[in-house]
Amino acid sequence: MDYRLFDLTGRRALITGSSQGIGLALAHGLAAAGAQVVLNGRDAARLATAAAGLPGAETLAFDATDHAAVRAAIDGFEASGRPIDILVNNAGIQHRAPLEDFPAEAFERLLQTNIASVFHVGQAVARHMIARGRGKIINIASVQTALARPSIAPYTATKGAVGNLTKGMATDWARHGLNCNAIAPGYFDTPLNAALVADPAFSAWLEKRTPAGRWGKVEELQGACIFLASDAASFVNGHILYVDGGITASL
Repeated sequence: MDYRLFDLTGRRALITGSSQGIGLALAHGLAAAGAQVVLNGRDAARLATAAAGLPGAETLAFDATDHAAVRAAIDGFEASGRPIDILVNNAGIQHRAPLEDFPAEAFERLLQTNIASVFHVGQAVARHMIARGRGKIINIASVQTALARPSIAPYTATKGAVGNLTKGMATDWARHGLNCNAIAPGYFDTPLNAALVADPAFSAWLEKRTPAGRWGKVEELQGACIFLASDAASFVNGHILYVDGGITASL
């Protein structure tokens, strides 16, 4: 096998929501595979701190939920002669509450951050990729793309939508040379899951429920991302790759 298929040297990757957690871990993985990485978030100071720990990283601050701001930032970046070859739509939030009491404003925030941002950034970047006839888009879905748990029904709805939007992107854009896929993480030890990680009862349940018997480490998502961003996945399109320790495979 020619392992150069996984080499990302000479390619530029934009990762949304990458000042911490899964996004930052994926940025490190893509950089290790040779990519020039561009970190994104709304807080320029936090981005600068994250970039300081990743030699050669660039930053591009914008609000992924603001369509006009996204378009201006992406078009301006591309106009500077720095094409975005790989997009990882990672920005996301969580809110937990019983569905009958779920705040409407929290539901709207979930829709904007978890779904609309994928559309806004995906569309803005894809327009340039289509013109070049190539590009890789990787959306971060979730184990909740396929499964539900109490108190997170709206989050589950948003991640289900990310899965189907990924399929729609592939259906529209594969003919233009784009590969559009998703990674669906299971339960990982991240800032978003800090409250669950700190809950002994939940951790005990998770270890019993997951065939691998443990929380995932964010670094364990890097291989899947490198694969989908590389030439090794040249005929993979509209796929949702679950990286979950087997949780979706087992009752």
